[in-house]
Amino acid sequence: MSTRARGPVAGRIGFTLLFAGAVVLSAVTAALVAPLIAYALAVAGAHVVFPRIFDRVVMVTAVAVLMLGAGPLGLRELLRGGFRDLRASLPLFLAGLGAAVAIIIVLLTLAAWTTERPLMAGFLAIRALRNLAAALLIGVFEEAFFRAVLLAGLRREFGVRVALIVSSTIYALAHLVRAPQHYYLTGFHPAAGFDNLAASLSRMAHPDGLIPMVFGLFLLGLVLGEAFILTGRVYLSIGLHVGFILGAKCWSLVAGPPHAIPGWLAGAGPVPLIAAPAAWIASLILLLSMRAWFGGKAQ
Repeated sequence: MSTRARGPVAGRIGFTLLFAGAVVLSAVTAALVAPLIAYALAVAGAHVVFPRIFDRVVMVTAVAVLMLGAGPLGLRELLRGGFRDLRASLPLFLAGLGAAVAIIIVLLTLAAWTTERPLMAGFLAIRALRNLAAALLIGVFEEAFFRAVLLAGLRREFGVRVALIVSSTIYALAHLVRAPQHYYLTGFHPAAGFDNLAASLSRMAHPDGLIPMVFGLFLLGLVLGEAFILTGRVYLSIGLHVGFILGAKCWSLVAGPPHAIPGWLAGAGPVPLIAAPAAWIASLILLLSMRAWFGGKAQ
């Protein structure tokens, strides 16, 4: 049965326009508010780089704007659908986590072999446990946003495959939109938020050496999106997401300096693990494996 929404075109583009408007409103509001927060922190003696303040304000503002538009966006319905059957879905979460950890172990083993560094399983386990709570928080938040809301909302209007490709593209580009420099504000600079926003967006036009990372994140978005589509819930994708975050956090313990590892195993950018062919191949294998395993059970 087709997943494409019924009704006139004007009715079917409502979610997309509303969601885009919410994102723009969040960014503009954050650009206005972030300098005030930065000034207040500076007065209080706290020294926090401004791009980090801006990123956090964008996240909070986006949540607030989406909650205000929850009714027109159908936000509650989308989240209820994505997070339904919590207790019964624990095996999906564990399956995703286990699959991601298995892939990460293979990649870490290859890194240890190519660099002739010890695998240090105990240190890796400690690093993973220290980052587990943060990984869970990020996994739940991003899967709620990108899969339960964005992917599911787009699917109602444009069908499964278009929604999957578009949401995966947005997911990849969202990780690219970061200010290229870290700096502090020492006074009140009301235009700093818009300057930071412009610098962040400029990376889309000039990604330089980050294209492999963006491509890897796009493939990862396809994997996470397909996990959501095949199961109809976010738990498999959350498990996968958490496992990959833990792998990224543990990578530096084995990989060593940036140029100590071959390019087919680690690329350039802030997430070298996902920016190399080895991770791309792993993503494609995982994508095909999920389709074979869950294809006949798609929700």
